[in-house]
Amino acid sequence: MTTSNFLRPKDPSETRELIQVALGQAKADLVIVNARLVNVYTGELLDDQAISIKRQWLAYVGGDPQAGIGPRTEVIDAQGKTVIPGLIDGHTHMAGLYRASEFLKFVIPGGTTTIITETMEISPVAGLAGVFDFLASLKDQPIKILGLATALVSISRAAPGITAETLQALLEHDHIIGLGETYWQAVLQEPDRLLPVLAQTLAAGKLLEGHSAGASEKKLAAYVAAGISSCHEPINADQVLSRLRQGLHVMIREGSIRRDLEEIAKIKNQGIDLRRLILVTDGISPADLQAKGYMEFVVQKAIDSGFDPLAAVQMATLNVAEHFGLDGLLGGIAPGRYADLVIIPDIHTIDAQLVISNGRVIAEQGKLLVTPREHTFATQSLHTVHLPQELQPSDFIILPPDDAAQVRVRVIEMVTDLVTAELEMDWPVVDGQLRIDLAPDVLKVAAIDRSRVPGRIYVGLIKGFGLKSGAMAYSAAWDSSDIIVVGADDGDMAASVNRVRSLQGGAVVCENGEILAELPLPVFGIISDLPLDTIARRLEEIKRTVAHLGVPFPDPLLTLATLTGAAIPYLRICEEGLVNLKDGQTRGLFVSHS
Repeated sequence: MTTSNFLRPKDPSETRELIQVALGQAKADLVIVNARLVNVYTGELLDDQAISIKRQWLAYVGGDPQAGIGPRTEVIDAQGKTVIPGLIDGHTHMAGLYRASEFLKFVIPGGTTTIITETMEISPVAGLAGVFDFLASLKDQPIKILGLATALVSISRAAPGITAETLQALLEHDHIIGLGETYWQAVLQEPDRLLPVLAQTLAAGKLLEGHSAGASEKKLAAYVAAGISSCHEPINADQVLSRLRQGLHVMIREGSIRRDLEEIAKIKNQGIDLRRLILVTDGISPADLQAKGYMEFVVQKAIDSGFDPLAAVQMATLNVAEHFGLDGLLGGIAPGRYADLVIIPDIHTIDAQLVISNGRVIAEQGKLLVTPREHTFATQSLHTVHLPQELQPSDFIILPPDDAAQVRVRVIEMVTDLVTAELEMDWPVVDGQLRIDLAPDVLKVAAIDRSRVPGRIYVGLIKGFGLKSGAMAYSAAWDSSDIIVVGADDGDMAASVNRVRSLQGGAVVCENGEILAELPLPVFGIISDLPLDTIARRLEEIKRTVAHLGVPFPDPLLTLATLTGAAIPYLRICEEGLVNLKDGQTRGLFVSHS
């Protein structure tokens, strides 16, 4: 079992109480009667079932609860409706845009009772203290939230990865149950640095969560041999099958970054065992959370995509718990487990009528009955943009290496809204510098370190971003401590970054020196302190504004953030230069003629 003091086993006195309730020698606190039970262990639907709860634990599941019902026992008549285990999101990113207290207001009514989140966004900008502060915001909430440590994989050499001491401190934290997505390219390219990190995690009894997008058969095998247990990156049935055959648990994404469920659902026709498939969101936007809901939407879509309803429920309950070694406590309705339950109309309709977490009714008919805990973040968590001074337009000037009239340059080419390629172009030198050219859609792009070496900047060129004027800057760049900015004007690039600096984090769109749209992100420079509906409205304003300026992408901030990412192919940028993920080498803007 994965070790976690937060999800603790029962102590002897609690176990004694459960035994007494099960035998009818003591009274339950809460009993659900007349239920149609989804037994995820056997794949059965059992009618006329009762579920007895003592404190936060399930004590009895069966057909004769009467001996455990006393005058103070709360009895809920399910009236033949279906009861499923509380839903579990096995892979998401809560460290982005919204606070946990705001996020949970929209999560709880749908029936999710456990979440496993990455913490990788916090480490580069706020270190161990920041991760601990973030984890503290997840404590004492109405549902269970567990975290994953990060290996600190980055394209920047200034980010040397995680030390053994820091990793140990994280692995000893009550809420940490494993090491988050360690990209396969990094493991194979830097084994001397990363294999000790993987070994230390396994020695602590924790899991290694994977990220194998683009790995060929042999490279995938090599990656799995390092001890990796899962992957959430497959986008079709064939990729899922290849990973299942390697012994991985495969997480099917259906969230705001990617929606792969409908395509992957074709695997249901291949006659294979689905018990190592897991449904996850991998992150969800405020707008999607408001409009569609959370894991209840994902499970319903799995059913609508042709998965057997009971198998779909297993993929968001028992399968997840078994993967993380928590099935003795979570993921099913059986004695000794946490009392996490959802009453739905029937197995085909994932519509939460009643949600119970830790033995407590927390939502009914879509209405939240508890208040998620607000967390007061530390002062240092609210001040993570450490640029020593405001930037000037001159900071974005690109000077040629010599006095040539033309130079050959490497350009980040947008292949899709997320995938890039390395493009070489001949570029004229005008008035002693390289200027952007809107005709072939080539703009300037810069990464500015805000934390490790504050103020260090690298300016490159990007093709296909679409911006016709102005600039946009964002402090939530992936896998880095950088602010990332793309612009058609040096002055607007400086103005947008300076506004991010004054906000202590945010997304900013600027044209002709005027701020057109912005979203403040003062917590770690990546999380807003605004209500979720306000965040959604601000994001829509940013999207609409940059679309008016020519950007065609469905989520322009995601496109901007991934330009520093160490996982999506191929050419990326950081404060040190351009990095091609095929070989992990840092390159300059100018192509040598030698």
